[in-house]
Amino acid sequence: MARGTTSGRSSARSAPKRKRLGHEKPRIYTPPLRPLTRKTTHGYAAIEFAEAVLEITLLPWQKWLLLHALELNEDGTYRFKTVLLLVARQNGKSTLMQVLTLWRMFADGAPLVIGTAQSLDIAEEQWRGAVELAEAIPELAEQIEHIDKTNGKKALRLLTGERYKVAAASRRGGRGLSGDLVLLDELREHQNWQAWSAVTKTTMARPLAQIWAASNAGDLSSIVLRHLRSLAHRALGYPDGEDGMVELPPLEDAEPDESLGIFEWSARPDRDVWDREGWAEGNPSLGHTVDERSIAASAATDPEWVFRTEVLCQFVSMIGTGPFPAGAWVASLDTKEDRRERKVRRDESRPATYGIDMSHDRSMVYIAIAFWDTEGRMRVELAAQRPGPDWLVPWLKSPDRKVKPEHIAFQRRGAPVSSFWKEFTDAGLDPYGWEGHELAGWHGLFFDLIASGVAEVNPLVKLTHGEQPALDVAASSASVKDLGDGWVIDRKASVADPSPLVAAIAAVGLLTTNPAPAFESAYENGELLVLD
Repeated sequence: MARGTTSGRSSARSAPKRKRLGHEKPRIYTPPLRPLTRKTTHGYAAIEFAEAVLEITLLPWQKWLLLHALELNEDGTYRFKTVLLLVARQNGKSTLMQVLTLWRMFADGAPLVIGTAQSLDIAEEQWRGAVELAEAIPELAEQIEHIDKTNGKKALRLLTGERYKVAAASRRGGRGLSGDLVLLDELREHQNWQAWSAVTKTTMARPLAQIWAASNAGDLSSIVLRHLRSLAHRALGYPDGEDGMVELPPLEDAEPDESLGIFEWSARPDRDVWDREGWAEGNPSLGHTVDERSIAASAATDPEWVFRTEVLCQFVSMIGTGPFPAGAWVASLDTKEDRRERKVRRDESRPATYGIDMSHDRSMVYIAIAFWDTEGRMRVELAAQRPGPDWLVPWLKSPDRKVKPEHIAFQRRGAPVSSFWKEFTDAGLDPYGWEGHELAGWHGLFFDLIASGVAEVNPLVKLTHGEQPALDVAASSASVKDLGDGWVIDRKASVADPSPLVAAIAAVGLLTTNPAPAFESAYENGELLVLD
């Protein structure tokens, strides 16, 4: 009897453990409008093309995604104009995009596929993989007319005219083209709207066009990804709450975008890094091409925020500490919704001021506005941001401006924006030259105002701001450098473009001089501020 029991235990110990598999269905997704059949989605056709022509066996999650993302409207157009795919790295999204590309070209007859990524090398690598797949299948190879392998100009053209081109992720990428399938890989790396605006507008006149934006999770610097994800999550009722979401226009002020679909394989926000169910949520290829030992090795060696972003596909709210005390920037946030509820508005009896700055590479210009509100607090916001600078003076002088450009500040010397001083004066504008001791002084003043919101050193005077991605990113990532007894923002050394923050500092600094200064900075009373 004892021997039998021992044998039974030994058998139980030696039984193979059940393999953990990644989730086929994403944790968060836009549900279909109707049952998915061969008449309501092109997903079945794409899957059959992959298996019968390309001889690729797709993973369960890849099949699921094609069925849902290629859903059709009743008129035969694609339901989703924009497909947002979020999945942890190394799960096979590149293979999926290559299959989609070849199916659209060879079977669906899409005239132009445009592939782009934040790095041209990544876009070209994905293009190269698709071309190699096509060349390896005689049935497809005989339909190829030309392959251009020139660096920066890679293109595939079929005898029937369909093309697959690679475009740089820049303000010029894709301009002049009309795309039927636009692929944007690594969307998390888009820290401004230039590339998105350029390449996605190629689909405007194409009724069967789709934009596929793929990425793992982002952080505060992922401006485009955060905005699209916030729109999609709001449409689903914020399934993970509003942490990490950007401030969006109220629904009554903007119609919801029903053509945006999200398919997000991510671990639930409350998952521990060692919670293996979270691994399965963020890695649908787990147990197929991704093994638990590899994930365990990453969990043991990666910093937690790296593991959460790259492996669990979770949004991470920090990209750096920035120049302010921990928690100070978030503590000074005052959303538009909160202000509406309190009926706070600008105090129009007191002047408002503009601050202007330009990015180090001269690609973007930012205008910040600072003003006093009816609660007696200072407020700073970004008023405008565009590739520039041709729009700058016309925008300021527009008769539609509620706040006239009577008080403008920007650096007169030593900054990219300084080159526009003469243009301003020739246009009849009278800018305030931000220079000399005020460079460090206004930086220190801004620091003191933000810090006071946490330390409550002077609770009667506080600087607030809204939730604006460009300004949030700059405030959370800007580097500083010494200047005399103080410091200023270091444009070259900053992780992301700090120009929005510099513009805000200029606007607030000028506001405190017109009228007379209302807050005493540590710089003005002779004490020094030391940052670790």
